[in-house]
Amino acid sequence: QVQLVESGGGLVQAGGSLRLSCASSGRTFSNYPMAWFRQTPGKEREFVALISWSSSITDYADSVKGRFTISRDNAKNTVYLQMNSLKPEDTAIYYCAAERTSTYVRTSDPARFGSWGQGTQVTVSS
Repeated sequence: QVQLVESGGGLVQAGGSLRLSCASSGRTFSNYPMAWFRQTPGKEREFVALISWSSSITDYADSVKGRFTISRDNAKNTVYLQMNSLKPEDTAIYYCAAERTSTYVRTSDPARFGSWGQGTQVTVSS
């Protein structure tokens, strides 16, 4: 059983930055790809970014490409999401997720991810 705990959300003005963290426990963190998703009320969970176990491969949603950076520190069992040039439309609850298997698949499908954190709220004011 994997436990994921996000932190770092908050209120920021448009154009500002935030760094989200997600601490993992309960499984060998370094073996598995990790991802960030986000969700707003009434909408489906949306893919944001994905990173391979070795950090050699990353993928991003078009809406955040060039502004957000996903990274991980396997020694600390933590994955990060650096968010720059934030926009009001980035407002959402952000969730980290752990892949079910160790295979990296370029996918935005939430069903591939078997473990989720409780989420952290990010609010961007205009």
